[in-house]
Amino acid sequence: MPAIHSASLYAAIEKPAAYDLHTHTHHSDGALAPTAMVQRAAANGIRVLALTDHDDVSGLAEARAAAAALGIRLIDGVEISVTWRDHTIHVLGLGIDPAHPGLAAGLAGVRAGRDVRAEQIAAALEALGFDGALAGARRHATNPALVSRTHFARWLVERGTVKDLSAAFRRYLGQGQPGYVPQQWAALGDALDWIRASGGDAVIAHPGRYPLRDSELDALIAEFREGGGAALEVVSGSHSDAEAHVFAARTRRFGLRASCGSDFHADGESRFDAGRLPALPAGCTPVWQDWAPA
Repeated sequence: MPAIHSASLYAAIEKPAAYDLHTHTHHSDGALAPTAMVQRAAANGIRVLALTDHDDVSGLAEARAAAAALGIRLIDGVEISVTWRDHTIHVLGLGIDPAHPGLAAGLAGVRAGRDVRAEQIAAALEALGFDGALAGARRHATNPALVSRTHFARWLVERGTVKDLSAAFRRYLGQGQPGYVPQQWAALGDALDWIRASGGDAVIAHPGRYPLRDSELDALIAEFREGGGAALEVVSGSHSDAEAHVFAARTRRFGLRASCGSDFHADGESRFDAGRLPALPAGCTPVWQDWAPA
């Protein structure tokens, strides 16, 4: 889950953003149905919304119909889990063709790995005395193919083991904790190939979340750019104001575009509501620069 920054110039956002290019529904680890997510976005003044569920595109058709009815533009998206130098990185695909065979096959492979990981997380939690972990997590997962750490975290909150999701990750599910299970996700090059072949723009999601030294982060961004990556997520629910400016500078240094997204999952779990984002820092070229007008 995103880190929460207590001190930030983001605190008072008066004007909602027209673009929110990173949101989730219950087809992965969000709480809302696609129609409800689109309705929330429209109510918050969003004109262009990307739905980016983890490793799955099954909610896009419903969301597209809801967006058309409400007069906002839906960007077909996905958030792909990637392993890079033993680190889990998330890469957004924006403007994808969700029916593209290569993308569909790649995402199916990633989801298959999620099934195995969920069973391993459940076994680790049950070894700590938390019986019924897998069944408990599945109660919180609308999509049975996507039982994630967030669903286990919600179950731990439900049973009173921890007070909130942040505590669940900090004590049990985060890297280095007893319920954490490493996973080999898609290779970065493969994810970029799937996104580009399906007509999409690839974006590194919330780069400030990854435990990478500056030199490692630069190496990741350079490899991403060389593989055809388009943008960094500069404004994010995981970034402080200072970090947004740091990543804006990196887009200029690496010749990449800038994206923005709330990473909204659910009330009380996400730092930003959908669309309640600050503007991109001055000097950024937005990822939507060459898209058709909203």
